[in-house]
Parts: sequence; structure tokens; C-alpha cells
Amino acid sequence: MSAGDAPNGSASPAGSRAFAGLQYLLPKRALSALVRAATRVRIAWFKNALIGAFLKFYRVDLAEAAEPAPRAYASFNDFFTRALRPGARPIAPAAEAVASPVDGRVSECGTIDGERLIQAKGRDYTLRELLAGRPWARRFEGGSFATIYLAPHDYHRIHMPLDGRLVETVFVPGRLFSVNGATARHVPRLFARNERLLTLFDTAAGSFALIMVGALNVASMATVWNGEIAPPGRGAPTRLPDVDIALGKGGELGRFNMGSTVILLFEAARVEFSPTLAAGTCVRVGQAIGRCIA
Repeated sequence: MSAGDAPNGSASPAGSRAFAGLQYLLPKRALSALVRAATRVRIAWFKNALIGAFLKFYRVDLAEAAEPAPRAYASFNDFFTRALRPGARPIAPAAEAVASPVDGRVSECGTIDGERLIQAKGRDYTLRELLAGRPWARRFEGGSFATIYLAPHDYHRIHMPLDGRLVETVFVPGRLFSVNGATARHVPRLFARNERLLTLFDTAAGSFALIMVGALNVASMATVWNGEIAPPGRGAPTRLPDVDIALGKGGELGRFNMGSTVILLFEAARVEFSPTLAAGTCVRVGQAIGRCIA
């Protein structure tokens, strides 16, 4: 859950600028550490109070959860990263279909202009910045991208858009700005400044990268092969130990312990997004958002 997220509506332009500006002054890492501790408390009255307050503030559909009883969760984080019941998210069956990896709202999507990606109107950033100078950044020049924002009420597990074999996982330390729309409009190079987890996969349709972007109040990220990843916020990018793992389309890849944003990257002339996929589009895990064309 990124600070500044509201259950309805959006802030005024002046309010958005003020919120973005305030974040330069906030002790973001200390606040996020506090959130991490609070969301893992297993004292019944405390975790039940947190879950109850969250359910009052946000509209959450627990009918599709594997465990629909909110008090049954051992902690707020267990509730927030809850599994869905079987069949709640059908996976696009066509072999060429690219499935949405998350529930969320598309912030931006389209063609990568050389190595430049759109962050928001009037703001962009580069593949080299986003991928912390990894040599494979060049594979995605001229390719396609989709940035999907997960709101607090969304399902917060991340799934595979295609069948793929893991090539590399890299943790990149950075800032912890909120990643909501207000901040994206006003903080330059937001996604290339925040801490993030880079994952690279090989598929029948070439390489794809899925980037998990950390944010204010995102206590940590996790993958199914490395578990929880919450290294210090400073230092150099760290390549995590290699793991030989292949995941099928729709298989769980990881999760946000509190919510954030994912960015998908595909090589040029490999994937064609659906004509209906555009900024503001809401998507759900497994939904076809495009197709492989080579």
C-alpha cells in the first residue's frame, strides 16, 4: 500500500504537487520499517483492528479469497497477501496469449522509444536507468512495455505472463517514494529511483523482464525462488543467487508485502498488446493483454 492512496477520487493538481514534495522530507525508510513491523504483529486484537480498519477504508472482495474470513489471518500481512480461491483468475488459454501478471490499473503502456519509457505525461526515463545498467537492457530497446499500478484493495500476488525460465534476479537499492499517479506526475524518473527487484526470463517469444518497484510503506518484496527480499536501502545492485526454475504462464512469481507497481518489458517485434490496453485500463491476473507475434 503506497501512502497517499485514497479509496475514491484523485487529488487536485496543487494537492498532488504538495504530496509529492512532502515525500522528499519524510523519513521514508523509517516509516516503511515501522509499517513492516506493524503488519507482521500476530496479537489478535491488534491485527484484527488493522484488518478491520482497512476493510472499512477500502472495498475488498473477500468472496474470491481462499480464506474469506478476515479474522482467520495470522497477521495483517497474511491478509494483504492472501491467496485467491481456485478458479478465481482464469488464465488466458491460447498459447500465444500474454496474461496480465497482476490485478491493477495500467499507468502507461506502449512502444519503448529507443531506450526511453513513458512514466507520465511529460516525464520519461531510460531502460539503462530502470535496469541499473544491466547489459541485457539493450535487448528491450524499441520493444514494448506496460506499467501496472496495484492499489491497496487489489490482489497482491504476481504471476507469470508467459511460460518462462528464470535467467537472473537483481535487487536494486533506492528511494521509497509513493508510486501512485500523483507522485508519478511530479517526481522525475520515479521508477528508476525507487528500490526495485529485476527479474529476467527466457521464453519461446524471446526475453521478458518483470520489474517489481518498491514504494513508501512497501515493507518488502518476495519471489517464489528467493523468498522475502528486504536488503538495506543503500549500496550497489546485488545479483541474487542463481536458481534453475521454470514457471508456467499464470504460475505465481512473487508478491508485494504491501502494494506497489510492476513493469513488464518485451523485446521488439515479439509482443503486440491488445488494442484496448491503454493508460487507465483495469486488468486482472490471467486476462489476455496481448499476444506473441514472433
